Amino acid sequence: MSVAAERLRPPSKTLMFLEGRALSELGAFLGALPLLSLAPRGDGHSVLVLPGLVASDASTRPLRSFLKNRGYAVSGWRQGRNLGLRPGVQHAMTDLLQELNDAHGRKVSLIGWSLGGLYARQLAKMMPERVRQVITLGSPFAAGPKATNAWRVYEMASGRRADQEDARFGGSLSGTPPVPTTAIFSRTDGICAWQGCMEKTSATSESIEVESSHCGMGHHPAVVYAVADRLAQPEGQWKPFDRGGWRSLIYPDPSR
Repeated sequence: MSVAAERLRPPSKTLMFLEGRALSELGAFLGALPLLSLAPRGDGHSVLVLPGLVASDASTRPLRSFLKNRGYAVSGWRQGRNLGLRPGVQHAMTDLLQELNDAHGRKVSLIGWSLGGLYARQLAKMMPERVRQVITLGSPFAAGPKATNAWRVYEMASGRRADQEDARFGGSLSGTPPVPTTAIFSRTDGICAWQGCMEKTSATSESIEVESSHCGMGHHPAVVYAVADRLAQPEGQWKPFDRGGWRSLIYPDPSR
């Protein structure tokens, strides 16, 4: 990790206060469902959705329900609240990924919100032969551990230091997974420094910018559409997100 990444500061108190808009973003998601129904349908492959810090599968239910209606075999992480990388958590995730891969006979797409996105990236590094692609939502993989407003909560919940990386769980967080990878981020994120949630651009990795809160990212209409767009790509034919046409009005240029 670069010195600049280590020195990133967490979002301002003003942005953190504005996280309250996550509730209105849920209302926007419900109101946008008729339009979101125009998003491309899936091919039935398995999708595993991992929740953020201190959240559970209940937090990802709107996204999972939508993706199920789009034709995917969707699963939550099945471990209750995400209280960090406690004993047994890693093994439970790897076992679930193997179970989904074996049950459906196809590679699994991984979606992770915040801390869940860090897990998704590391799982893909450990088991790339079982992973189709990775999509992260506001996940601070490219920043220092204290570039978020949640690091103290993480330490209290997990009993681990925020800067304690486990080399046995995929190695360095900032390294790009060896599978197609999309990082969705927001410059108005009130929890994680947005610069640390961006992926390096390559032939198989990209960043998509949305105008969203952190706590509402899992159900923000623009995020949900982008996720559906990414998942619908035929396996082995991944291409970067197309911001052309009407999409340029909703998705800012992340490199601006």
